[in-house]
Amino acid sequence: MTTNRILLADDDVELCEMLAEYLERDGFEVSLAHDGATALDKARSGEHDLVVLDIMMPKMTGLDVLRELREESLIPVLILTARGDDVDSVVGLELGADDYLAKPCNPRVLVARIRAILRRAENNPGQTESSPASTPLKVEDVELFRGSRKVLRDGKPVAMTSTEFGVLEALMQRAGNVVSKEELSTQALGRELSRYDRSLDMHVSNLRKKLGARHDGDERIKTVRGVGYLFTVNDNE
Repeated sequence: MTTNRILLADDDVELCEMLAEYLERDGFEVSLAHDGATALDKARSGEHDLVVLDIMMPKMTGLDVLRELREESLIPVLILTARGDDVDSVVGLELGADDYLAKPCNPRVLVARIRAILRRAENNPGQTESSPASTPLKVEDVELFRGSRKVLRDGKPVAMTSTEFGVLEALMQRAGNVVSKEELSTQALGRELSRYDRSLDMHVSNLRKKLGARHDGDERIKTVRGVGYLFTVNDNE
């Protein structure tokens, strides 16, 4: 069984060591970074499966690290924010973070979030482009390949984080029908929707930007207020 490698970036050395010890007991291999520049260098190395990234760090903030990292890598990132700092968490999600967690965090919750993100990021073993599970989901000009975790629009690839891919897959599976936020959070994020949690909204916003509007100019993903989201289809087809 492959050991997942976690990069834990936080300038609080004591907290880092405590969380690292907990993660290692849970079967992860952990490396540490205590400033943003070091975190970015290590995240770029390709030696890790996921980055846990604190926002407030010396040399570079976590948001700056994430911004530069997303220009070249889709490695899963979980950001840590100060409790109640909604602005940082929203900006982090806009920049492509897979999830966020407020500090101080319960190590058990951190492990659960990490495992949920890794499950979304890992390909299902044994799948090929021709296997049944890899038959693409296709809605008009958008194709989603579950085996290779690839998304095409008009035949051109669209880069997506593992979380964005999961949200899109859940919406496309029910194209033409409203998917509740509660159902979408459970299926795509691997956790129950909590009050005031903006993460799902931000992932959908990112998808809208990346996929653009439909050819007829209509919204591709519509918000159904008080209920959830709808991946639209052409009623005339």
